[in-house]
Amino acid sequence: MTVLKRYVLRLFMSLKYITTNVVDRNNGRIVATASTVEHSIKNSLECGRTCNAKAATVVGEVLAMRLKVEGLESGQERGIHVDVNKELEKKDFKN
Repeated sequence: MTVLKRYVLRLFMSLKYITTNVVDRNNGRIVATASTVEHSIKNSLECGRTCNAKAATVVGEVLAMRLKVEGLESGQERGIHVDVNKELEKKDFKN
């Protein structure tokens, strides 16, 4: 039996940007978001578009800090559901 978690991570990727949202399934509200579109994140990346792994790391760290502020730390029982394969298939990424 699969237990659906209250919060779900949505990942949006393009050739230029990475955006993540954590959504509350109960009411559809975005709880926290982070994106390379944000000036503070974009300015922290010295290599521009060529550092996808570093950009993903920075976005993940910023999202984690924002979730902590919202009281959704990773160690709590309610957790956040993410299906990385499903998120990547939405954009038809092969690698």
